[in-house]
Amino acid sequence: MAGDRPDGDAAPTEAADAVPAEAADADSGKAAFVAALRVRRNAKVGLAAGLALALAAFVLFVALPGSRRSPALYVGLGFVLAMSTAGLVAFLLTLGRAVRLSRRL
Repeated sequence: MAGDRPDGDAAPTEAADAVPAEAADADSGKAAFVAALRVRRNAKVGLAAGLALALAAFVLFVALPGSRRSPALYVGLGFVLAMSTAGLVAFLLTLGRAVRLSRRL
């Protein structure tokens, strides 16, 4: 059978930490490494978390209290907050995935 090893034992399957299908289809090298670490998914999750935090901070500290300054000044600060949070969350998720994969080796 295709899933059997040469010695006759079936190959073990671990669904929780299995390498995603996109990693199996990717070429060897950088593409497989990025796919195995799920960098694209982590970047999307990080961006969503960053935008949510920036929007919440803008509403709580600018919109609700009624700031006398132009909200345009705070949009720039919100952008920096969103991007820095997105990068941090994506980094932490990718680091966690790398640690889990390295423990399997």
